[in-house]
Amino acid sequence: MAEVTLTIDGIEVTVPKDISILKAAQKVGIKIPTLCYLEGINAVGACRICVVEVEGREELVTSCNTPVEEGMVVRTNTPAVRESRRMTLELILANHPMECPTCPRNGNCELQNLAAQFNIRGLRLPALPREELPLDTSTVAIIRDPNKCIVCRRCESVCGIIQTVGAIALQGKGFTATVAPVGGRYLDQTNCVQCGQCALVCPVGAIYERDDTDKVWAALADPNKHVVVQTAPAVHVTIGEMFGMPVGTDATGKIVAALRRLGFDAIFDTNFAADLTIMEEGSELLERIQKGGVLPQFTSCSPGWIKFLEHFYPELIPHISSCKSPQQMFGAVVKTFYAQLKGINPANIVSVSIMPCTAKKFEAARPEMNASGYRDVDIVLTSRELGRMIREAGLDFANLPDENYDDPFGIGTGAGQIFGATGGVMEAALRTAYELATGKTLPKLDFTEVRGMKGIKEAAVDLNGTTIRVLVAHGLGNARMLMEKLKAGELKDYHFIEVMTCPGGCIGGGGQPIPTTTEIREQRIAGIYERDKKLPYRKSHENPDIKKLYEEFLGRPLSHKSHELLHTHYTPRLSWQALKAGTK
Repeated sequence: MAEVTLTIDGIEVTVPKDISILKAAQKVGIKIPTLCYLEGINAVGACRICVVEVEGREELVTSCNTPVEEGMVVRTNTPAVRESRRMTLELILANHPMECPTCPRNGNCELQNLAAQFNIRGLRLPALPREELPLDTSTVAIIRDPNKCIVCRRCESVCGIIQTVGAIALQGKGFTATVAPVGGRYLDQTNCVQCGQCALVCPVGAIYERDDTDKVWAALADPNKHVVVQTAPAVHVTIGEMFGMPVGTDATGKIVAALRRLGFDAIFDTNFAADLTIMEEGSELLERIQKGGVLPQFTSCSPGWIKFLEHFYPELIPHISSCKSPQQMFGAVVKTFYAQLKGINPANIVSVSIMPCTAKKFEAARPEMNASGYRDVDIVLTSRELGRMIREAGLDFANLPDENYDDPFGIGTGAGQIFGATGGVMEAALRTAYELATGKTLPKLDFTEVRGMKGIKEAAVDLNGTTIRVLVAHGLGNARMLMEKLKAGELKDYHFIEVMTCPGGCIGGGGQPIPTTTEIREQRIAGIYERDKKLPYRKSHENPDIKKLYEEFLGRPLSHKSHELLHTHYTPRLSWQALKAGTK
């Protein structure tokens, strides 16, 4: 790759010629402040916080989207640069609600942090007059506060470029501009999949998850309610970040201890339900292969992906596995088998889940998720919401002892744990499908071909003479590429496709701790696989609690009872074309 040499603040540096001044400065230890910039996604220079001086140019330039040049001389910390950045911040603050103490991003807000970095203790500009806009509370998962939008366009870029959903876009001009659904619609009138990636990248509190912690506190305080909770695999290695622990730390035991101190009556591991999902989904795959069913089969554990398919590719719905996600399977088993085992009226059970994903709130509210006669899952909290509850209770999370899950759903395997990373569902399925189909022990347990941050991965495995070809995609833009290839007839030789809505899989879910960068995703994934190695069982079909559930209640995978409780169906939604046209 061709290189250029330039000078930044008196330091000579040689870098690839196609990078920006911002990236070049990082290589010499200079951190230029940014607000709208997202590496590889959003480099529009809209906020102008990253301006620098370039010798020979009359105007300051935005460093995030200005490429380096041979012999360029850059200055990042001159009086003119500092004054420009400060004035830009003051203009933003003059048009921003000063509600920091009550904002959901208080203490973790990029605008707030920049104001502190630039030592802004007062504004030279009066607050600008603006119309108070109503909150968009139309969805069960995401809330929009257009009054706090600083028009950085990060959310628009993630929604349009990474997820290819395009539910929101720039509306209006000047100080009236905001990023919102097209045509003045509410989010629930769009094709929004409620993945929460917009909330994950918003630098302020303009988009955030609906907070359901008060519902949980009320249930815990009700003596007539038996409140059970499940914790998703991705949460195990992310929640610690909210309490100063290194990224990727396995905090499972401390999560259990915290939940016990919060007052939950029973604390279970969603890894158990992930193992249950593998038993059902793997059996469904083998049945489709043997009986000529619709192939390739799609995974169904990522609710944003399912909603995406219902909107954009309803004709491909028959490819989706009929299995519910681990969250929903767990809820159904809690309201039936567990209720019977404990002699509790399921009407008095409140089923709570701790998830990395805002779309899980939408999934739990789907009308079909009540085969037991009760809602499978009553309340979904994201990682961030659980963190707030732990803080509110005054718990010293990092110093809590490690405690164990309760019976009968306290055992989860390594296969269930890796559900939290892209490729994990596929790898878990292959570990079990191989041994169920061949009756042989896997010669190699780790399917490294489906691991990592590559957007689309593939692998092949021999099952009793039949080569099973699989694909893995994370991020809905990558999923769209596969769907287009499938429609064009290019994937007819593949058997199984895993799709995770969010980049990196659930470890990068929309409800995870902020910030969530590519580097952080990779560290979380490493934590996922490290925990997999340490667990006593690493294959779903070896889980003794799963064996007991089938022996005492379900009978076998794909039995009538398991179909009744653990499987579901999906239906087409308004198409994107119809939504744009305002028709049905």
